Amino acid sequence: MSTPTLSLGYCTNVHPGIDLATIRENLSNYAVKVRESLSDGEPLGLGLWLPHQAADELRRGGAADFSAWLSKLNFRAFTINGFPYDNFHQEVVKHRVYRPTWWQLERLEYTKCLAEVLAVLLPEDEPVGSISTLPIAWTTDVMQPSQLRQAGANLREMALFLESIHSHTGRRIVVAIEPEPGCHIDSAGDIIDWFESELPEPLHRQYITVCHDVCHSAVVMESQSETISRYATAGIGIGKVQVSSAIVVDWQSMAIGRRIEAIDQLSAFAEDRYLHQTGRMQQDGSFVLEEDLPQLLKATRIAAKQSGGMADPVNGDLRWVIHFHVPIFLERFGHLTTSHAEVLQCLKTLLCDSDTRSTKIDFTGHLEVETYAWTVLPESMRRRELADDIANEIRWLKRAIVESL
Repeated sequence: MSTPTLSLGYCTNVHPGIDLATIRENLSNYAVKVRESLSDGEPLGLGLWLPHQAADELRRGGAADFSAWLSKLNFRAFTINGFPYDNFHQEVVKHRVYRPTWWQLERLEYTKCLAEVLAVLLPEDEPVGSISTLPIAWTTDVMQPSQLRQAGANLREMALFLESIHSHTGRRIVVAIEPEPGCHIDSAGDIIDWFESELPEPLHRQYITVCHDVCHSAVVMESQSETISRYATAGIGIGKVQVSSAIVVDWQSMAIGRRIEAIDQLSAFAEDRYLHQTGRMQQDGSFVLEEDLPQLLKATRIAAKQSGGMADPVNGDLRWVIHFHVPIFLERFGHLTTSHAEVLQCLKTLLCDSDTRSTKIDFTGHLEVETYAWTVLPESMRRRELADDIANEIRWLKRAIVESL
């Protein structure tokens, strides 16, 4: 594999707003400042978040004007985050982000709408556009096998729709299923099983791919290099990589007193808007996924109180990895670390020379920085303007890419 041509941008789901006018305002207020802060003269890549209201506005005749406006501002819209369907900045999002599911018509029609819009927005010199999407449903929302069969049928219909767009416009758009902890598809093994059972044909795989989110993969404690290699071996393309970093707690390195301090530090991240799934590596090497950090911390504190503060507050756990998107350039803060090293491992695996690899990685080259949690980070971690923080992440990623080559 020769090094792929890379398209790099940041995901605009960090900005609130579900209608087109607000999205334009956000891009004017923030994305322009990000581009100017980078001061390299290059167009700024965007991973657009277009909730269904804005997407419908564009589909009904506004896409061409919006495309011209993006070009005038020196933006490149090469990918869309099609995971959150509705308002991603409500006071409480949690499980709402997983609806509608892939067996519901609303999800299929929304994703078709995004594909039609992206076919208009995609720059002429961009060979492919990508749309990341929900990994079918949150696990407990799956009540009947028939729902999963319908989800598979809807994705196959989506592949045919994308083939039609490709045939009529010359624009190849791919949908990228994004594994997330706690969902029906939350690991590389789940993705491979799903493709084998529901998307086995070459046509399906030309248009349906995987979105590899580094944070999500880290939470379920997958090896970045092994996961990417498994996709290649299974013949599954990587439509997009979301460059994101998780919180990591290495309990082995801490004395009991430090563990209590780390738990107190984690409480600042137990916020109410987003779900913060937490992977626990236990002393016997087994893995347990907890649904949300606040619940886990509450149970941990109760156990510590009952023991009089004398027992190990994490009951011998070796490591926690928490689904909280922290800045990708951050390695350590207080008693906590991050999955920064996994980001570097992912980049190195994707960009390594073909001579070291037996199976080609089918990768679009799309890299999207997705630190959507800036607005809910503890105040001490967001001291600059949001545009400056985003620009710093992009600068760091560009340097990391050069060092990975």
